[in-house]
Amino acid sequence: MRKLSFCLCVLIVSMTSCKKETVVNETSVTAQDSTNASIDSSKVNLKGSFAGTTFSKEYVRAIGQFAYVWGWPIVNSFNRRVALTSVSEPGLRGGVLPNAPVGHIAMLTDYIAPDQRFVACPNQDVTYGMGYGSLDDMPVVMQVPDFGDRFWVYAAWDARTDEFSKLGKQYGTKPGFYLMVGPNWKGKVPAGISGVFRSSTELAAFCPRVFLNDTDEDRKAIQPVLNQIMAYPLTEFDGKMKTIDWKKVPHFPVPGKSSDEEIQWVPAATFFDQLPDIMKKVPPLKGEESIYATINAVLDAAKKDPSLMAVLKEVALTADKEMIQPLKQWKYNGVPAGNGWFSDKNNADFGVDYFVRTATSKSNMYENVYTETKYIYTDFDSSGKELDGNNSYKVTFKAGQEPPVEGFWSLTLYNDHHFFHPNSLKRYSLGTKNKSLKRNADGSLTLYAGAKSPGTDKESNWLPAPKGHFSVYLRSYGPKQSVIDGTWMPPIVEKY
Repeated sequence: MRKLSFCLCVLIVSMTSCKKETVVNETSVTAQDSTNASIDSSKVNLKGSFAGTTFSKEYVRAIGQFAYVWGWPIVNSFNRRVALTSVSEPGLRGGVLPNAPVGHIAMLTDYIAPDQRFVACPNQDVTYGMGYGSLDDMPVVMQVPDFGDRFWVYAAWDARTDEFSKLGKQYGTKPGFYLMVGPNWKGKVPAGISGVFRSSTELAAFCPRVFLNDTDEDRKAIQPVLNQIMAYPLTEFDGKMKTIDWKKVPHFPVPGKSSDEEIQWVPAATFFDQLPDIMKKVPPLKGEESIYATINAVLDAAKKDPSLMAVLKEVALTADKEMIQPLKQWKYNGVPAGNGWFSDKNNADFGVDYFVRTATSKSNMYENVYTETKYIYTDFDSSGKELDGNNSYKVTFKAGQEPPVEGFWSLTLYNDHHFFHPNSLKRYSLGTKNKSLKRNADGSLTLYAGAKSPGTDKESNWLPAPKGHFSVYLRSYGPKQSVIDGTWMPPIVEKY
């Protein structure tokens, strides 16, 4: 952490030093108000270091550390798009994960398979869809059918994993066609398009989510509406609602070896080879011009000097191990949410919160914006000790104190890699979707977690855990204001 602090100090100096070089027009500023004068950005030198500057290896190492943490989510996004669009038509990778060519999506027809390792922290409350766009060249039409009373949301993220769409039941979105465009697209919106959403980057990721009760009846009832969830390039738009039978799409092989962990979407060894081109595709946020100038100057120097590139590659390997890997711990994903839990306050709307943005990308890539879904999680029990399946735990919601939502809520149990733990009950989460939960005599609801059954009479409320570390994760879709602002707090996780 000391290395990171030094790196940040160097960066802050580089960002703020421009103030010393600023010349203020004295005729327009009185002595009384000069301390509050606005800086004319057109007169600020944001060009960065001159080409040919000889950088010390220590400086390159410091900037490289920051660049790795800052750029990790962005490189992650681009690598996922390459991998998850490398198919000829919409279908399922390994039979479990929606994949589709650029400009399209694919949909599941049931909960996501528990053995998939493509995307960490999945949930089993919804049917998922997934796809990617390249929106400057190919705007995408999102087709929205009539969901009736069923809760649904279509999330769309830019390359930084900030959400830019507002499509879903809680927004009152009507059935129709909605257009996703890039920052530089200047085409004409055709008649029949109900709304337009503009991404800040040409890369966009799409993920429809549709609530599904854990019953055979609802699995059957949901299929017709799922078959009308589609996305396709604007060139294919004809104003007519298209359909597809998602149960009949092809399955594609999984390249490489399987692992217990999430696929490594950001190979450290090639990070600094990729970063220069990716930065050209992701325009700076307001105020980030100095960051781009600083990082690009180092990248340009390393391109010409193999010894500096060697420093950057060493930095990437070390930073991945020492800075990125620990971010899977939930205590780094946001702020305390009460009773030993943690939560983002800005998920999918991170701005320049680079730390939490990267932590979320490592632990749980592609969260919905916090007003759509509130995520609350913990690795600890009420005494501050790490959750361990060799012990037994309970979480009790007092009568009327389950998460206040317009949509649904659930409590999910994950292993130490943030995936489901295989178990004979084939149960990985409990909540609104479950119709067999048993309440206590006073109307409260107690959920249990641990490797050992809490007893036959409580088994309907039990989440089986591995014999080792695990975490629990509370989702509130369509959260009410008390959940969003934290006045409603999750109950303690207590050992019993």
